[in-house]
Amino acid sequence: MRHITIALATSLFFVISLARPGVAQETPDSWIQLSAHRILSEAEEIARRRAADLGAVAGFSISGGWYVVALGPFLEADARAALRQLRAEGRIPRDSFIVRADVFGQQFYPVGADARERPALAAAPENPAPTATATDVSAEAPAAPLAAAQTPEPQDETPAEARRSEARLGRDERAELQRALQWFGHYEGRIDASFGPATRRAMAAWQVARGHEPTGILTTRQRAELLDEYRGELAAIGLELVRDETAGIEIELPMGMVRFDRYDPPFAHYPERDGSGVSVLLISQAGDEGTLLGLYDIMQTLEIVPLEGARSRRGREFLLTGANERITSHTYARVADGAVKGFTLIWPAGEDRRREFVLERMRESFRPIRGASLPDTLGEGALEQSVDLLAGLKIRRPEKGRSGFFVDPRGAVLTVLEAVEGCGRVTLEETHVVDVTATDPTLGVALLEPREALAPRGHARFRLDPPRLQSEVAVAGYSFEGILSAPTLTFGKLADMRGLRGEEALDRLALPAAEGDAGGPVFDLAGAVAGMLLPRGQEGARLLPGDVSFAVDAPALAQFLRAAGKSPARAENSDSLAPEELAEIAADVTVLVSCWKG
Repeated sequence: MRHITIALATSLFFVISLARPGVAQETPDSWIQLSAHRILSEAEEIARRRAADLGAVAGFSISGGWYVVALGPFLEADARAALRQLRAEGRIPRDSFIVRADVFGQQFYPVGADARERPALAAAPENPAPTATATDVSAEAPAAPLAAAQTPEPQDETPAEARRSEARLGRDERAELQRALQWFGHYEGRIDASFGPATRRAMAAWQVARGHEPTGILTTRQRAELLDEYRGELAAIGLELVRDETAGIEIELPMGMVRFDRYDPPFAHYPERDGSGVSVLLISQAGDEGTLLGLYDIMQTLEIVPLEGARSRRGREFLLTGANERITSHTYARVADGAVKGFTLIWPAGEDRRREFVLERMRESFRPIRGASLPDTLGEGALEQSVDLLAGLKIRRPEKGRSGFFVDPRGAVLTVLEAVEGCGRVTLEETHVVDVTATDPTLGVALLEPREALAPRGHARFRLDPPRLQSEVAVAGYSFEGILSAPTLTFGKLADMRGLRGEEALDRLALPAAEGDAGGPVFDLAGAVAGMLLPRGQEGARLLPGDVSFAVDAPALAQFLRAAGKSPARAENSDSLAPEELAEIAADVTVLVSCWKG
């Protein structure tokens, strides 16, 4: 049989969308998803059949082990036009929808060039002027081509017609439209499937945002456009019900944006997929309320839980939220059936709409599986522990750590000015937030007041009498900036009661101090504070010997404290103490001062 084959530019009925003069060029990243399949061979067969009819069809893997068959790529407006036409003609399934190319993984059909790199497609003219060539073919000619996207679209429904078509919608369809309007920020009411004044205002707002006349009644075409966008964004998120039998948790997760990686007890790690910036932890650990309390404290030391945010702990559950310029995180955990179960969602800052949607679905679907929790020895957790890591997660560390010492019973602390310069937040023992209430740039000292009153085991008593040259002294300090949990004592001698340039308020010490010791108290052997160690520095262009250190003397410190409204305690004891007694006093008085970014 002889037939006439209609030769088009690229496929059986699609043509390349040419650049239009004066129109900014978009990236063709919109596709019409036709179907999804669990079995690859089935997806390949469907892709071949669809390609025989539609032409520009491709197949891709997506998250969760699915294989999709899609038509494209299009510019966004052309994708909507083609979707409407194909649905109207019955050429594609009614539940087809528009997706973005960034949800696609590896291409399985056709084999060869990446279909995502094709030129943009648009619907071909309804009555094209084909190039006819005579040829012998055994198959029937393909279905007639679609109308061109460039031609004017048919007149849309009038408000009266739109209201009549709207009346035929079922409750679920009406509710989905409300959810779509809510998703795009136009509707804030309840999802009740009732199109009252709030829904009508939301429809009008959406129409304005999309360049339509704001009637407050969506036409059939506008409803399809709204739902196509909404379903496309949901497809990119890829919510799936995950049943993690090892962790003992069932929960919906955004598997289009995260992937399972490993177990590091007490966490199952689901890091970001394809640069989404989203990650999830499932929390699973055998234990009780005591375990929950320990986890509550530990989680707040991790970088994934920013400091600014609501915290609550009551009974058998806790909630931790945090936000900074990079991320927003939400952690929930509770005790159930002899185990602590929960989750953490980490989301890039500034994407509240999608984050809130996913978080609500995770909260609603979260269900502990009885009798299953992560054992302590599973995975690589034991191998990845370090000072800076906990179960593979980075622990929040300060920018710098220095020393200080208590000067009154309510927890006021004296330290060096360098310890608090450039800090977004200052803490004692990495826990108690303090404010800088007084400074003296000449002496290089600062006074810190805790925001909540503390009860230190001891506070400094100052030796205000002149010390004896070459007498033995000891500096108490956090030499390793908090790596060790207690201060260390470094012994040396008082070399001079003035600085190298004759400064009366300084003492020169023959003592090898570390950077973290700065701000620590200088004790005499009777346990009285004779001064405060200053940071090591250079004398002009000269690098000083390693055993040369300087301290602000006790009279200058006492004068500074009085000016700040404090009453420094005076030392009375002059008898030498045993080293262990001196170490006990130092541990009671000395405190770690930490400087944080924010």
